[in-house]
Order: sequence, then C-alpha cells, then structure tokens
Amino acid sequence: MNILIGTIFLWALALFALRLLRKSRPEAVPAVIARARTTTIYLVPRVFAGLLGAGFMAELLPVDKIEQYFGEGSGLIGVGLASVLGVVTPGGPFVAFAVGASALKAGAGWAPLVAYVTAFSVININRSLVYEIPLMGRQFTLIRMLVSVPLSLVLGGIALLF
Repeated sequence: MNILIGTIFLWALALFALRLLRKSRPEAVPAVIARARTTTIYLVPRVFAGLLGAGFMAELLPVDKIEQYFGEGSGLIGVGLASVLGVVTPGGPFVAFAVGASALKAGAGWAPLVAYVTAFSVININRSLVYEIPLMGRQFTLIRMLVSVPLSLVLGGIALLF
C-alpha cells in the first residue's frame, strides 16, 4: 500500500510540474516529454529484468543457507558477510534491491539486509572503479572508502538491536 501512495504522489507531483511548465515555458514541454520518453525506454527493461530476476532468485536461493548465514541468528558474522556482498555486488539498484528482496523472502534478517544495502549504496567497489576513481581520483576514493567501510557494519550492528 505504501508504494501505491508514493506512486500516486509522484504522478501528482509530475503532473503539477508539467502544468506549471506549460504555463511558464510552453516551448520547453516537447523537450521534457522527449527526455521522459528516453528515460522510460532506458529504465523499463532494466526494472522488468530486475523484478523478474528477483522472482527467480527468491525461488532459487537455498533457504537453509540464507537463514544460516544471514538469518536473525547470524549476528555480527551475518552483518559482516552481507557487508562484503554489498561491496562487490555488480550492477545498479535494480540488481541490489532485487537481491535484497529475494534474500529477505528466503529468510535473511533485518540487520544483514541493512548492512548489505548500506554497503552497496555507500561503498560499492564497481561504482568506485567505473565512476569515482576516473572522476575524483584515487586518493579521494581511498579516503572515502576508509571512512565509509565501517558504516555498513555499524548500521547493521545497530539494526541487530531492533
């Protein structure tokens, strides 16, 4: 239900912005519509593949292993393993969140999931190699990673308390 509310809110916001743009700068509307079409064409196949993959993955993950290594009783070891997996997960959020959702369905606990998503979002090595090092340099990337690495462990540890 929450996703429906969010979706309705985003549609309302987009339509409101379109209405404002039509009043203030009508000549810009075709370019905005074209950009929206291009983005949609780019994203829809990826979202579909991510959701389809999440469905398959949820059925293929070995539930006993997920519960053993990432379940509620896995403690700090589960948080650590999930953090490492978050760092090395390739692809974008469609992949990472699909993996997280599948693991949750297969019995993963909240704390390892928090650690996994945090590590993917903050530390992900693939993104650092492709974007951050070329744009920001090795020294910046190294410093940012050193201060970011403990974050997924700390947040996963805090989630253990809940």
